[in-house]
Amino acid sequence: MKNFIITCIAIACTFTSLAQIEQDSIPEKKVEFSVMPFLSYNRNLEFMFGAIPMFMYKTTKDDTISPKSISGVSAVYTTNKSYFIAAFNKWYFKEDSWRAKLFAVTGDNNSQFYMDDYDTPGFYDYGTKITVVSAGVQRKIIPHLYGGLTYTYAHYDTVYEDDVQPEDITETNGIEFNVLYDTRDAVYYPTTGINSIVKFVTFPTWFGNDVKAQKITAEYNTYFPMKTGRDVLAARFSGTFGLGDIAFQQQETIGNKDIRGYSEGKYRGDGVLALQGEYRYNFNDKMGLVGFAGLATLYGSDTEDFDWKAYPGIGVGYRYRAFKKVKFNIGIDGAVGKDDWSVNFRIGEAF
Repeated sequence: MKNFIITCIAIACTFTSLAQIEQDSIPEKKVEFSVMPFLSYNRNLEFMFGAIPMFMYKTTKDDTISPKSISGVSAVYTTNKSYFIAAFNKWYFKEDSWRAKLFAVTGDNNSQFYMDDYDTPGFYDYGTKITVVSAGVQRKIIPHLYGGLTYTYAHYDTVYEDDVQPEDITETNGIEFNVLYDTRDAVYYPTTGINSIVKFVTFPTWFGNDVKAQKITAEYNTYFPMKTGRDVLAARFSGTFGLGDIAFQQQETIGNKDIRGYSEGKYRGDGVLALQGEYRYNFNDKMGLVGFAGLATLYGSDTEDFDWKAYPGIGVGYRYRAFKKVKFNIGIDGAVGKDDWSVNFRIGEAF
């Protein structure tokens, strides 16, 4: 824990200096460019470092209603010899009547999972070569309500330590139908409003999948201005429900943005539900702190004792503003959970 605290302080100090240089040096341009360092630690992936160049821009210069679009690339290497290269894009068109996204990632993920039905229960390592490409579009139906469609291709080649399971090559083609309700005053840093989405993802056999499976995801985020709008109180409910024959790589793991404080990858199953709150304190226009707490549970775990138990998480984070004209934060979170802890680098807010 001592090393964890020292790491958080060192990273926060580095980010503070970079944020000051970044904001003082970016002129007002039609296209804003920023290069962000990536530095984090995970009990599973160990130390992670890399870089994230990003662009923020208007798709049409005369469109004063649409939020600015964002495009970027990230390259990350970890000390457990994993690596990830990703490209991400989110576009807003025609006075925010259309929204589109394109995401692609490839890499080699050296991770671990927990087994209790083997000779020696405990953590076992596995390595997965990953390729994922996802493209989606949403259309405004009525004010604040969008309907959308997303296609996601994924290829996983997983090899397990000590042959505790046979090599698993999985290729999936997912079709997602979604409905979004969005009354936020800003998409990148909302201070008021609601952002709620329901997704139905299907993996039909007629679309090249070996087995049929479905997922339903529901998210509800709401935001309350505090201190005359300078600070924000945010709350989130999220649930992912796996239906049918869910592959190992498609399972949900407690952690990441929903319940921070988990990085070992121990608690995984077919579905996860989580509830959390976060207070966002801005001590100036460029930097801020967050405090958060939440509770999660899961079902469909290979370890039945993990099902429907309570998994709390609590922590704090540091934020700095990546762009001059749009409030879009980059930061780092440190959190503790049930017999676990995590340090997470963040692009944008957790929710």
